[in-house]
Amino acid sequence: MSTYRSLIDQAKDWLLDAAEPGPRYLAMRDIYPEHHTDYELRQASLEAHLHGPIWRVLEHMSPEGWWAKAGPGYSPKYRSTVWAVTQLAQLGASVKVDARLDTACAYLLANAWSEGGYFSHDGRPSGTFDCLQGNLTWALLALGFKDQRLDQSMEWLARSQTGEGVAPRIEKDAPLRYYRYKCGPGFRCAANGEQSCAWGAAKAMMAFSLVPPEERTELVQRAIDLGVEYFLSIDPATASWPSQEKISRNWWKFGFPVFYITDLLQVAEALTALGYANDPRMAGLIELIAKKQVIPGRWALEYNYDSKTWGTYGKTGQPNKWVTIRALRVLRRVA
Repeated sequence: MSTYRSLIDQAKDWLLDAAEPGPRYLAMRDIYPEHHTDYELRQASLEAHLHGPIWRVLEHMSPEGWWAKAGPGYSPKYRSTVWAVTQLAQLGASVKVDARLDTACAYLLANAWSEGGYFSHDGRPSGTFDCLQGNLTWALLALGFKDQRLDQSMEWLARSQTGEGVAPRIEKDAPLRYYRYKCGPGFRCAANGEQSCAWGAAKAMMAFSLVPPEERTELVQRAIDLGVEYFLSIDPATASWPSQEKISRNWWKFGFPVFYITDLLQVAEALTALGYANDPRMAGLIELIAKKQVIPGRWALEYNYDSKTWGTYGKTGQPNKWVTIRALRVLRRVA
């Protein structure tokens, strides 16, 4: 078991407090699953859906399945459909527990997805980019939504990184090509000066992590290998991946929920979920995460979206259950 077992034990009573069913369920599911029966997990999930932030977010959904504004759901940030669905997945919501989630996922596919597997900000292939593609592919899978179109989304997410069979964006008659934002292989994005974008790469790797090893195609595995080498080609604790300007300070601000702005904790979540927790190149990042405790077994909220999205998740600078669960997910994977 984890060398960080003492931290996990120290956080247990705090995280499992029944007064807060939202983080309690995630802690039971992801940090302490061996201490709970399937029945207890199902009951905790139901409580989280009925009395936690999942319920609050779903209360703002239209009967048709959208939030804030009908359509592809990228705007207004961060209350529209894209962000609500991403948020719900991070809260541990499930289509098996609330049928409204199935409606929301189906609506998102009908309005933000196009043939070929692209999720985009305007519903057209040209509006696709890695952080959106990764976030929504991950979110719908994490919610338990079943649809063959997600296989196409995963294939495009992988193929667009390896470059296999994808024409340059200037070849506008090609059946499969790059576009304005998603402009090239290796996580390249126009928003990052056409360099590889580590924010987008983190979202892609989160999506890949939900594909069980035995179900990964060779294409998906090559994309994973590409992402691993990209992230671990430097000491990830430095966050010195290509940047259009200076390195964003947000890398070191651990937050909840996480939208397109990314922190180093999400990089660690993705890489450890993919089986790289004990890669020697991860040592600096794991150490950084452990040192950011504000109390043994507790991490602070350093970045949030208060007043910008549905619900609030704590005060910045204070110990935070949602961030602590994210950190402990990583540390319990370290042998």
